[in-house]
Amino acid sequence: MKISKQQMSNLALLLFAVLILFTPAGTTVKIWVNRLIAFSPSETPVEDRDNIGSYNWDLRSADGKIYDFNAARDKVVLVNFWATWCPPCLAEMPDMQRLYESYGNKVVFLFVTGEDMGEVKEFLGKKKWNLPVYTPMTRAPEKMYSSSIPATWILDKKGNMVVQKKGAADWDSDKVKALLDRLLQE
Repeated sequence: MKISKQQMSNLALLLFAVLILFTPAGTTVKIWVNRLIAFSPSETPVEDRDNIGSYNWDLRSADGKIYDFNAARDKVVLVNFWATWCPPCLAEMPDMQRLYESYGNKVVFLFVTGEDMGEVKEFLGKKKWNLPVYTPMTRAPEKMYSSSIPATWILDKKGNMVVQKKGAADWDSDKVKALLDRLLQE
């Protein structure tokens, strides 16, 4: 039986789809594509900003300590929901690491995952990232609920949601840094 050019093309397309969807090579391509299309997140117009309302949220840090989100009250906060298996999350994490290195002592950073903390610590170690990661112990404030990841919020000192971004973004941009600088001065 001879295979036609059309059948060969279809087979090649099928193999490519399987490679992209089901192999680590595909994950690398997905990460690269997400980085390519990521742009700086937009600031929510002042009149459209929600206030977080409640700071009642408990998290467990990578070293097992309890973090009471009330400690973030009156501070500029960046909360990012992510996972080690999520290509868009992984696409933005190098930017997040650089942003954390620049602002980690000025802004409260909370990288929240539902994954096993041992696996997360191993993953971060391989990447040589030192992001402050947490697992939720109680439900996140309702206004920060998202059924998709990555999901990131930047809160001002009054708890207003200045940025609400779902999907990968360029977090180490001049635009984000200028926003954080302004929020820190307010």
